[in-house]
Amino acid sequence: MTYETATPTGEFTLRLSATRRGARLARLLAVQQLHDWGVTGGPADSAALVVAELANNAVRHGWVPGRDFEVRMERGDDHVRVELSDARGERRPVPAREPDEGGYGLLLVTALATAWGVKDRSVGKTVWATVPLTGR
Repeated sequence: MTYETATPTGEFTLRLSATRRGARLARLLAVQQLHDWGVTGGPADSAALVVAELANNAVRHGWVPGRDFEVRMERGDDHVRVELSDARGERRPVPAREPDEGGYGLLLVTALATAWGVKDRSVGKTVWATVPLTGR
């Protein structure tokens, strides 16, 4: 496991193994970083849930043997931008219209974020979301 701690610019980046344990660790470390930034209460809960859902998706749908996933958060004045990058660029996230045994993750991200999307990388993709720190 390799990770970097926060810098004075309000950025946090870490790389974790693409496993369920890695996804769980991503959420736990994101919660600690949000606390260190002074983000608490509902906004912290929302950002932590977005990290958890995107990390879970990166592990379940973006897994490539031997490749990690990356979590990046950037704190702005009124938002936290969350980015999860994985190695499977051909597997794009699509929210389920009527989830059955799963598929709620992107619906939660849509409900908690002011915006979200996908951008290509040289290897893989990055799914990003902007979580507000104030009421919507």
